Amino acid sequence: MWRFRHDLPEDICEALELYCQAEPFTTSDRPEYEDEYIRILSAHTPVHRLWLGPAYWFSNGAAAASEPTLIDEQNAALLKDSLPDWIADVRHQQPFYAMIVEGQAIAVCASVRITDEAHEAGVETLASHRRKGYAVSVISAWASTVEKLGALPLYSTSIDNMLSQKVAARVGLSRYGVDFHIA
Repeated sequence: MWRFRHDLPEDICEALELYCQAEPFTTSDRPEYEDEYIRILSAHTPVHRLWLGPAYWFSNGAAAASEPTLIDEQNAALLKDSLPDWIADVRHQQPFYAMIVEGQAIAVCASVRITDEAHEAGVETLASHRRKGYAVSVISAWASTVEKLGALPLYSTSIDNMLSQKVAARVGLSRYGVDFHIA
């Protein structure tokens, strides 16, 4: 599957799509035609950033978790002291779950990319609360709700974020591909 920004010229999209269609299905961490994608995009505009990382799906289904709190506009203030950057996104990134400890959110998982067919998780845990299973809990609750909505829950991370990859393993996710972004 591939997507292009709405403002990319059609001829650039068509050139990229030829390589996307030829991309082999492998377990490699990098796309086979990475250099070609960069060459095509560089001819259009300078490439400033490259991002890639493994992408996962919930092949065994999502286990429901009861501890996380569903966050909406009524209780978004729970994010105020610990994860304030997420507050503006509560309305648009549903479902949105948080682990609450002593009245503050210490881990969140929300739908950061949404289509009718799939939602992709955005996850953050305060550094002081990592490695305690909070991310696993919010991701599991989020994924269970996404499945109930009739969509596929997806999770991806950067290639160098080993902690996030360990979370994916703890949740029991199956790798299905690589996210590859060029900007």
